[in-house]
Amino acid sequence: MTEHTNQNAIYQEVSALLCKLFEIDADSITPESRLYEDLELDSIDAVDMIVHVQKKTGKKIKPEEFKAVRTVQDVVDAVERLMKED
Repeated sequence: MTEHTNQNAIYQEVSALLCKLFEIDADSITPESRLYEDLELDSIDAVDMIVHVQKKTGKKIKPEEFKAVRTVQDVVDAVERLMKED
């Protein structure tokens, strides 16, 4: 699997998660979408998303990993890094 394919698959998962959890219109989600400003998530929503990502990946996420996350692409990058860890 190529790097790009992996990123694309993670992006699709993250988008689907945002739609399902927060009833966000799929058309309004782009890699550049800012979680808090554009998608109107709050810190509780961010925690919910982290919990779901942990369930999906079976990996423990360190809160500091997600402190710097601001956009949908940041989430994709963080999940990708997580998947590469042993």
